[in-house]
Amino acid sequence: MKTILVVDDKANVRQLLQEYLTEQGFKVTTVTNGREALYEARRSKPDLILLDIMMPEMDGYEFLRQYRQERNTPVIIITAREEETDAVLGLELGADDYVIKPFRMRELVSRVKAVIRRTEDVSDAAQILKVGGVSLDEAMHSVEVNGKPVRLTPMEFGLLALLMGSPGRVFSRDQIVDRLAGKGFAGMGRTLNVHVRNLRTKIEADPEKPEYIETVFGVGYRFRNQV
Repeated sequence: MKTILVVDDKANVRQLLQEYLTEQGFKVTTVTNGREALYEARRSKPDLILLDIMMPEMDGYEFLRQYRQERNTPVIIITAREEETDAVLGLELGADDYVIKPFRMRELVSRVKAVIRRTEDVSDAAQILKVGGVSLDEAMHSVEVNGKPVRLTPMEFGLLALLMGSPGRVFSRDQIVDRLAGKGFAGMGRTLNVHVRNLRTKIEADPEKPEYIETVFGVGYRFRNQV
């Protein structure tokens, strides 16, 4: 049974999410702020965290800043529509996705399942991919750049594995979203640029002049084949 940690200062939101996600077969723990979330996440090591941004004592931003130094547990931000730009900052701090209140519970569960599946979907054919100075071990879920380990979020790892798996091939934005989140899922399209920018920051010597991840304007992205 997969465990989800819900972090929100509103009791009605915590109760709603706990009841629905429990019905869907998840084990759910709830806390009211980022400080409690740090303690609980370290203790129980959840499979995924649903995180509100605006909370007392410690907000979602500070939680992400601290927790991302320790673990790469998938994080989905829960935000109000008027705070959507704030969610983008959360993505830049290492969140994998966000949903906007009010949201449909079925869509939320689909996103939760997709993120968890992407984190754990390592087949028997898992391999070590090496292109230029970048090495990605699918089974160990690890990445090195020029021999130095790089910590990636599950979304960033999945994106890099997809592009590195076919160096030189151009993937359209729709193809990337379909591969990483599933067909018919439009939510990630809004955040793809942020994930690409974050990934470049971590693996490129100069993110403004990328050597590895190229933008093919009007089409999508590709991992440059190193000669």
